[in-house]
Amino acid sequence: MRIIYQDKEYSCSYELALEMFSGKWKGLILWHLSHGTMRYGELKKASGNITQKMLTQTLRELEKNKLITRKVYPVVPPKVEYTLTDNAKKLIPILQSIQSWGDYIINHNPCEIIED
Repeated sequence: MRIIYQDKEYSCSYELALEMFSGKWKGLILWHLSHGTMRYGELKKASGNITQKMLTQTLRELEKNKLITRKVYPVVPPKVEYTLTDNAKKLIPILQSIQSWGDYIINHNPCEIIED
C-alpha cells in the first residue's frame, strides 16, 4: 500500500500518523494544548528550553498537519491563540497513555525527581 498525503509518500498509516506528531516538541506542545487554548508565550514557557525558532517551526508543522488551529486577533500587539483540532483531540488518549507509561518508569526505576 502507498499513501500520498500533502505531497509525501508513506508506506502505511502508522508511518503517516507517527510523523504527524512525533519528535521532541510536537507531542509536548499537543500535550500542553490538550489542557486548553494557549498563546505563543504560554506555550514557550510551558515547553521549557525550546527556542523561539523551534517553537515557531513546530507550530507551523502542527498547523500544516491539521492538528492545531491558529487564531490571530487584530490587536496591537498581536494576539495569537493555538487550539487543538478534532483530529488532534483523537490523540489525547494516546498521549495520556504515554504519560502513564512515563509515570510507571519513574515509579519502578531509579530516578531523581527535582521539584522546582
